[in-house]
Amino acid sequence: MNTAAKLGSYALGLAVVFGGALGVGNLVGPEPAAGTATTAAGKGHAKGNAGDEGHAGDEGHAAESEQPTQSDTPGGLQVSQNGYTLNPITSITTGVPTDFKFTVIGPDGKPVTNYQVEHDKKMHFIVASRDLTSFQHVHPELTQDGTWSVKLTLPKAGAYRGFADFVPTDGEKITLGADLQAAGDYRPEPLPHVSRTAAVDDYTVNLAGDLVPGRAGKLTLTVSKDGEPVTDLEPYLGAYGHLVALRAGDLAYLHVHPEESEQAGPEVTFYAQAPSRGDYRLFLDFKHEGKVRTASFTATATLSDGHAPSATHDHSH
Repeated sequence: MNTAAKLGSYALGLAVVFGGALGVGNLVGPEPAAGTATTAAGKGHAKGNAGDEGHAGDEGHAAESEQPTQSDTPGGLQVSQNGYTLNPITSITTGVPTDFKFTVIGPDGKPVTNYQVEHDKKMHFIVASRDLTSFQHVHPELTQDGTWSVKLTLPKAGAYRGFADFVPTDGEKITLGADLQAAGDYRPEPLPHVSRTAAVDDYTVNLAGDLVPGRAGKLTLTVSKDGEPVTDLEPYLGAYGHLVALRAGDLAYLHVHPEESEQAGPEVTFYAQAPSRGDYRLFLDFKHEGKVRTASFTATATLSDGHAPSATHDHSH
């Protein structure tokens, strides 16, 4: 499939919704997650990640948001869902590359061996530290017996969350999460400050747009290098950018992709909502000059339009 066809395949379902408002503004204390509800993101944007959308109900805002349902839960909060269970096999030594292995156990009690290809891969595996200062997006290899394997290094001691993002053959998209531990002296770091600007290597990424309760909002990320707009971004997994959002506290997971565009930068646009008020960590993967880089932001979801934070920098990896 050529690049144009791959990018075209994301024209549908690019409005993946959480269901509250993800605004970048003044800090608001986290609110416990409640039930969630699917929210349409507007014409031309359909649901993209089953189980990853919805919002926490809030009295006094019924006119702004849809009622939650009991069955929906943000992705990655459960190790087992819909009959599928994430089963880590390998322990990890802090700071040492490990051939990490895991399986996904299916409803029949056996490792799943058949998966659909989504965004050029059968499995997207995300690993983030619990303090949200470390992030990796890797793609394991599958053996015939259903074992996934990937070279993985956890840079510091402490608790991590691993997310398996996949679609079983003849099944629905699902994201499972499991805790991983790296032994050693754990010293959690504070959540990086709220910012609309992130720096990684010689690149600067600016975040524009706010989300409002009850509907998908537009987030536009603009990539520049040495002060000049980047207009030749390279396709990575069939798209010009990938965005992962994790909620501080419980690491509720959302993996979204940009809207269709014939322009290879400098702007990459997403549509997303948060499942509740509180702080979130956003990780943008983009590829340029043959290398994938990750720009990281901290954002706050509020129940009303927020004010833009100061344009301070977040130095990413």
